[in-house]
Amino acid sequence: MTDADFKIERLRKRPDFLACAKAASCARGAVLIQARPRDELPLVRVGFTATKRIGGAVERNRAKRRLREAARLLLPGLASPGFDYVVIARSGVTTRPWPRLLDDVKSALLRLAADRDRPAT
Repeated sequence: MTDADFKIERLRKRPDFLACAKAASCARGAVLIQARPRDELPLVRVGFTATKRIGGAVERNRAKRRLREAARLLLPGLASPGFDYVVIARSGVTTRPWPRLLDDVKSALLRLAADRDRPAT
């Protein structure tokens, strides 16, 4: 899937984040990703959050910047159109080596896609 196939927008409203909290999630390393299907346009929306457990405002902002860049690189190839994603920073996200952080995000997205494609039993 390429950028031409769907558009990526940001989640900004609290009800969207809360709806994703009730959906499927996958934790890998320093990130937790929640994915919620929608019955709308082939649009991917993504939001980012970091709690005070990560640290002060400087650390939380750094964590979210790192997660935004990882999502910018990986979502066009791994995200499913029509889904909302929330990427949550976990402890160690600011100190994790960049290649490992990318691997965490990629493996979480792949796991969510695999769980979604698995038939219900």
